[in-house]
Amino acid sequence: MSSRPRQYDLIAFDWDGTLFDSTAIITRCIQNAVRDVGGTVPGDKEAAYVIGMGLMQALAHAAPDVPADKYPLLGERYRFHYMAHQNDLSLFTGVLELLADLKQRHHWLAVATGKSRRGLDEVLHTVQLKGVFNGSRTADETAGKPHPRMLQELMREFGVEPERTLMIGDTTHDLQMALNAGCPSVGVSYGAHEPEAFHALQPLHVAHSVRELHDWLLHNA
Repeated sequence: MSSRPRQYDLIAFDWDGTLFDSTAIITRCIQNAVRDVGGTVPGDKEAAYVIGMGLMQALAHAAPDVPADKYPLLGERYRFHYMAHQNDLSLFTGVLELLADLKQRHHWLAVATGKSRRGLDEVLHTVQLKGVFNGSRTADETAGKPHPRMLQELMREFGVEPERTLMIGDTTHDLQMALNAGCPSVGVSYGAHEPEAFHALQPLHVAHSVRELHDWLLHNA
């Protein structure tokens, strides 16, 4: 264990809006899906708020006037719009360098995301990300955020205590999940939620860029 990092053994990242620059496209896809099924289209703020939840949980929250029997169609339309734009998405600048530096320091790296397992695997199997992460959990195989199950399963998998696990995310759902799991957290302000909402959830730090997050982790993680 002398080779383990000095503060956190396991660092878990949210995906969309934290590592992957997808907030604006996901917001538009949610709005288009709701429009397609005849619901009241949510505004940008309301649509962005549900990012990080499991897909059906998110769509139901964003479109409360859509009847439950239309949820399968709503999900289908969201996936249709998302697939049409998936090649427009990319990692934030600096993310690969950040992850490489953390791996060099022997942190275990994980993803805890509201994406589906299929969707996450598609991006993790790309050449630039293959082998980068030691583990991952998705909402469709565990429980949607802010339920702590994703983090609890990752901690059990690696045998890591909550105080040695750091959750990093761009939404209140991420930070609340960390709080529910007894883990410290770091927020990033460049994703889906306004950072003013983070403070009540006690993050150790709020980073305003990937570069700032990188520097903070190298000095504090």
